Amino acid sequence: MSSDPAGHIEDTKLAEALSERYLAYAMSTIMSRSLPDVRDGLKPVHRRLLYAMQQLRLDPTSGFKKCARVVGDVIGKFHPHGDVAVYDALVRLAQDFAVRFPLVEGQGNFGSVDGDGAAAMRYTEARLTAVAQALLDGIAEDAVDFRPTYDGEDAEPVVLPGAFPNLLANGAAGIAVGMATSIPPHNAGEICRAALHLIAHPQAETRDLIAFMPGPDFPTGGVLIEDDASLLSAYETGRGSFRMRARWAVEQGRFGTWVVIVTEIPYQVQKSRLIEQIAELMEQKKLPLLGDVRDESTTDIRLVLEPKTRGVEPEVLMETLFRATSLESRFPLNMNVLTGDRVPQVLGLRAVLRAWLDHRHEVLIRSQRHRLAAVERRLEILDGFLAVYLNLDEVIRIVRDEDEPKRELMRAFSLSEIQAEAVLNMRLRSLRRLEEMEIRKEHAALEKEKAGIAGLLGSDALRWKRIAKQIGEVEKSFGSGALGARRTEIAHPPAPVDLTQAFEVDREPVTVLLSREGWIRAARGHGLDMAAQKFKEGDAAYLQIECQSTDRICVLASGGRIFTIRVADLPRGRGFGQPVRTLVDLPQDEQVVVMFAAGDGRRLLVSTAGRGLMVKDSDMVAEKRTGKQVLTLRDGERAAACVPGEGSHVLMLGDNRRLLIFPADQVPEMVKGLGVALQKYKEAGTGVREARVFDLATGLVWQEGTKTRSAADLADWVGKRGDVGKTAPLWMTRRS
Repeated sequence: MSSDPAGHIEDTKLAEALSERYLAYAMSTIMSRSLPDVRDGLKPVHRRLLYAMQQLRLDPTSGFKKCARVVGDVIGKFHPHGDVAVYDALVRLAQDFAVRFPLVEGQGNFGSVDGDGAAAMRYTEARLTAVAQALLDGIAEDAVDFRPTYDGEDAEPVVLPGAFPNLLANGAAGIAVGMATSIPPHNAGEICRAALHLIAHPQAETRDLIAFMPGPDFPTGGVLIEDDASLLSAYETGRGSFRMRARWAVEQGRFGTWVVIVTEIPYQVQKSRLIEQIAELMEQKKLPLLGDVRDESTTDIRLVLEPKTRGVEPEVLMETLFRATSLESRFPLNMNVLTGDRVPQVLGLRAVLRAWLDHRHEVLIRSQRHRLAAVERRLEILDGFLAVYLNLDEVIRIVRDEDEPKRELMRAFSLSEIQAEAVLNMRLRSLRRLEEMEIRKEHAALEKEKAGIAGLLGSDALRWKRIAKQIGEVEKSFGSGALGARRTEIAHPPAPVDLTQAFEVDREPVTVLLSREGWIRAARGHGLDMAAQKFKEGDAAYLQIECQSTDRICVLASGGRIFTIRVADLPRGRGFGQPVRTLVDLPQDEQVVVMFAAGDGRRLLVSTAGRGLMVKDSDMVAEKRTGKQVLTLRDGERAAACVPGEGSHVLMLGDNRRLLIFPADQVPEMVKGLGVALQKYKEAGTGVREARVFDLATGLVWQEGTKTRSAADLADWVGKRGDVGKTAPLWMTRRS
């Protein structure tokens, strides 16, 4: 074969070639772009930015340099990607509304909370902050590994020493191939106190740690309204979400008038887009209690919400806004990070803190070994100086007369090569008696330091004591004052607000109809003759529920997500209605599984084929178009049922005609999740034929008009949750 690769062709299967290349792309995205390192909380581009700025000597006490210079160094030496992406990363590190503890101090226009972009990099300037300096502190002391840059001409750090808990303090967000990360920012002082508790109590659990850091602390403030159980579950598993609301207050005017003033909005909500959203909803008459919205913001946020009438309660007005706009939003938690051995993994709060502390422990050992080697080198030189000070005349003679003075010095005074070199390089002015005293003093100090370092390296307890002291200094520096004060208020979920009167809807009985093609409408009255209802050609009736015009209905999609729709918003009349996808963000590949009226305080059993959980209907209400994920699905699964959950026992009947009855208290009540195994199916693809919760003592009426089956009649099918079950009786399979 010719050594010239030009024109060389190899036969390869397309599937293999695509698989190999896509895997390489996926790994590159995961490892080198999207996921932060658990130790320093940085992605490669951010780490390279900080290191390049340190190389440019842009410390907090120096002057600023043009961002174009910084970006040029980064893409030229470390990060061979586009300058726009690098500059965007630099800008974000400087935005105090995007990053809780900015790592870059910017000078110039770096954008605004309204969504305005930063000025071009040739106009803006930057330097490092004290927080970034803490992340870099010790990098020159062999505290971390370095690797060659992409062109092999330089070296870059694999990870920063990370004295500041950056991952939790500033959070992270990114989308890789097949995985994503979303970590909210937290208060640095609270993180340090939790870390100190974990050092003092290595067996501490997540419940103990969140007593010190009770929740996220967003740069834009706001109010966190999440219950304690959800917070604990999120931090234990590394997955969950946090419910955020804007901070508001009532401002009284003349003659009994009032307005609501919003001073803080949820994190990552653009103020200009929020005002546009409110204006659009007012135009669509979906905010009937709001009369006007004004933006009176300067450097601080001030949104003025004026009610249509002063008889409206402020709490009711704000509840309508929270339900319909981004004044209330959810921030997802997905602590998917690269561990110390470069493996993507979702970690809980305790594991993240443990990884940071272990990294600080390794950094301490490496930096102390580096310092010990330096002390020993200096002591060796000082020993050489002291050896020759008693024989200076002989030293001078050797230097003047010998052809090879170094070798002769080594022979005459038993010096090492390093010692002899240091003696030969010694200045004449150092031959003073005073200098000898200084050398002896330095020698004694270094011997003491050497003993201290040896003792530190030999004692695990002393090392953790030193780390605790360092963390205490970080807490003192960044956990107090204007920068360290908590901005996000931790509050309990508010009491439900009745909005029945808010929308001025006459209460009347209606029947909500959903067709197979997804068209939804409300028809007046109950007990309708479905055969008399008209649908589009090729369409037919699918689901119907009887409710009131003031109700809200919940729609469960096959993807496990619940959507809430106000009946008053549904079209009336003789038309075919409107597609349900125009009312909620229902994905095209999903279908509606069930509809039910919301808000009657009952429990519901939500299940896939074989797994399920109990959910309160109040926890299923989701006012946003995007809905709420209640049932987490695995690949190939779909939501199959949602039935009333009141009763003593659960009945599961599969398509394989296997029947299982088990106690309902074996199914946990959750807000959302994967659920637990309800019935085991040996055959792949087996679906649920019937799911039902009933009172076994009262008996089971399988279909209206049939006899009641007693507990004794059903005893053969009562078992444990997760069993396969037994073949169902003929009267059940024949009539189902």
